Amino acid sequence: MIRSLIAAAAAFVLLAVAPIAASAADPENTLVLETTKGRVVIALRPDLAPKHVAHVKALVGQKFYDGIVFHRVIDGFMAQTGDPTGTGMGGSDLPDVPAEFTDTHFGRGVVGAARSQDPDSANSQFFIMFADGGFLNGQYTVWGEVTEGMENVDKINKGEPPADPDKIVTARLASQP
Repeated sequence: MIRSLIAAAAAFVLLAVAPIAASAADPENTLVLETTKGRVVIALRPDLAPKHVAHVKALVGQKFYDGIVFHRVIDGFMAQTGDPTGTGMGGSDLPDVPAEFTDTHFGRGVVGAARSQDPDSANSQFFIMFADGGFLNGQYTVWGEVTEGMENVDKINKGEPPADPDKIVTARLASQP
């Protein structure tokens, strides 16, 4: 009986992490951020947000994120980046992306699309969760999850804006040289 329960629990854990592991193993859907605090690897989730993932990939291909600061970093909540002006008011020249809300839980390491009050206003800005943010579930688009380097996200200088902001040095797909 105990062995059956252990086997069932192990199978559940493996199934629960399988989509993340599969995404992380796919170089076309693995985003590597080299930040001033170290490397952060994000498994992209086209199964949840295909339009957002395509948008992020297009921006990465343009090297849009290279040199952009983390402009809003709230301890115990999230680190936000992706604004070329560093103010939280900017975006890319690409059109905004319509919402792709799901019931996916905004837990530690989840990457979501930042937006204004208009659900269809996401563009280049995104945030990485430091801790549980279940109150965001179904209200923001999840497009990725940190699979490696969360300790480096934790080290990002805090503030709104931080006095000495950290930045994304480079952002590349794992499939890129």
